[in-house]
Amino acid sequence: MFKNVMVYRIGEGFAPTLADVQSALEPAQFVECSASQEKSVGWIPPRGEAHGPMVETVGGQWILKLMIESKAVPGNVVRRKADERMAEIEAATGRKPGKKEKRDIMDDALMSLLPQAFARQATVIVWMDLENRRLVLNAGSQGKADEVMSALMNVLAGLSVSLIQTVTSPQAAMTQWLLAPTEDEWPADLTVERETVLKSTGEDAASVRFTRHHLANDDVRKHVMAGKLPTQLALSWDGRVAFVLTETLQLKKVQFLDGVMDESGTDKNEDRFDADVALSTGLLAPMLDSLIAALGGEMALGKAEASPLSPHPTPETADEGPPF
Repeated sequence: MFKNVMVYRIGEGFAPTLADVQSALEPAQFVECSASQEKSVGWIPPRGEAHGPMVETVGGQWILKLMIESKAVPGNVVRRKADERMAEIEAATGRKPGKKEKRDIMDDALMSLLPQAFARQATVIVWMDLENRRLVLNAGSQGKADEVMSALMNVLAGLSVSLIQTVTSPQAAMTQWLLAPTEDEWPADLTVERETVLKSTGEDAASVRFTRHHLANDDVRKHVMAGKLPTQLALSWDGRVAFVLTETLQLKKVQFLDGVMDESGTDKNEDRFDADVALSTGLLAPMLDSLIAALGGEMALGKAEASPLSPHPTPETADEGPPF
């Protein structure tokens, strides 16, 4: 259900009822692109049932789903059609179209080709944990997340959110974990797995990727000491959830480890929606708590985060870092 995770803090004062959210989403339901429309964005029933509720609640956790449909025409196809039209104008009038006319011709060419373009659909799951004032998106890029947040802001009055920031930046923490002389210095409940990407901060932007490689060794440490800092690091939590942490606190490749999904106790032929939501949110919530704690907790407003270039805290700031 959540392959990628981006985590936001919900601002104070936002306390809608389930009925409030349902009423707000209904007018913004998804409608497929028209023949000449490039994109359509709207909300769909999370359970996948026609005419179902626009927001589902399982164990106090609210689930929404946004549908994004887009149609794209290859740029070279648009240019070729526009060039043909401009050639016709030049042949008929003896003049070349000006800049503004060229733009209009390009727009007309695109509009004429859109009805023939295939529509692509993508969905994004939104998990609202109002008790902990946390909003989680199943989004793999900041651009997609921004689109979802814009759609939410348009329908939910009073909603304000901010990306969660931690006292220690993910890159600083990942650097410390890779430089740790023993695995005993890794944070509680979290285990460094066998994948990382290290990138240089210099002009050459050199990078090295380790895959299926034991990372607690001198080869990795030498790269880090030479200035290549981790931008991604594979971790697992409590032997139950695996993920890749990025330098921007995004979680990618989230997966539940062997046997975990069996805990739902749901027959494979039954509708698993409720069981999957309960299990996913029930595991991800404490995992996020552990990860944020390992990064020193959430940063108070106005505080500066630890620099990834200075992974080891100084005596004056040692108490501000995570308990490694």
